[in-house]
Amino acid sequence: MAATIKDIARETGLSLATISKYINGGNLREKNRIAIENAIKKLDYHVNEYARGLKSKKSRTVGMVLPELSNLFTMKIVSAIERVLQEQGYSVIICDSQNNLEQEARSVEFLLSKQVDGIINIPLGNDSKHLAPAIDHNIPILLLDRPLDDLNDVVSCVLIDNQRAARMAVRRLLEAGHRKIGIVVGPAGVYTAERRLEGYQEALKEYGVEYEERLVCRASLTVEGGYRQMRRLLKEAKDMTAVFVTNYEMTLGALIALNKEGVQIPQELSIVGFDNIMDLSRVFRPSLTIVSQPMEQIGIQAARLMLERLSGDGSATPMTVTLSATLREGASIQTREA
Repeated sequence: MAATIKDIARETGLSLATISKYINGGNLREKNRIAIENAIKKLDYHVNEYARGLKSKKSRTVGMVLPELSNLFTMKIVSAIERVLQEQGYSVIICDSQNNLEQEARSVEFLLSKQVDGIINIPLGNDSKHLAPAIDHNIPILLLDRPLDDLNDVVSCVLIDNQRAARMAVRRLLEAGHRKIGIVVGPAGVYTAERRLEGYQEALKEYGVEYEERLVCRASLTVEGGYRQMRRLLKEAKDMTAVFVTNYEMTLGALIALNKEGVQIPQELSIVGFDNIMDLSRVFRPSLTIVSQPMEQIGIQAARLMLERLSGDGSATPMTVTLSATLREGASIQTREA
């Protein structure tokens, strides 16, 4: 017969209220917490989540709506979110929008049909239409990576300071004496792409360097996109001495293109990449100078903010947490004579 909380209470000598508080994630004295955990292991106790949900009218499930599941940056963050939520007894349902706005809206409706307690979303577009049904049902929502202007005072958000990250990367190239600096950036209208382009422009202005549209290449946020636009820059901007590539997949594509064209790094072209996933900076030779986002911290912060919303009465003030990226130095930048 399966163990119950009454068995845990008998084993520990603690009250049912204390056992229940532990199971529901409440704070306890350390000695009580240890005693309960030891009893749970000894008695092989498992929470009956179905019965728990019926009683509390909560599913203890959080839904996630993502642009695509093949994006390694996204999945690194998802892994951290899932770990933190599971530690607090929540399961996660992940929906792939397949970079399609209609599918994104359907994913939200699907999660509502599953009675999720909250939704975490990396939005595809620039408005919140797809989230309207969740807002109407007072479901806590958290945005990741990209805010939505019409929800600024309604939902919490975890972001990277994208402008600062780009400024930092481009400044490094400018400090090395480069003035013809190309950039491979995401599609127009994508929040992260626009902010990183702004950071690029700000760094050039700071150093009195003219902004040239011909050095800017818009690409899909894919390996193929980075490959195509890097080849285009090599063909059309012969005077370019450095390039900044603004996401992980595009960085991979750009490196493939440079290898295919036989471009020597950094002797012929200096490069700064983005996202040190799978230790890319050390995999490439010479080692790559790269912007590194704190993916683990993004996920942890997102999970904690969601848990705060779920544990309260829904009156918590929405907040935006902005984290900073760092620049990991490699050997892919060559200093030019002034």
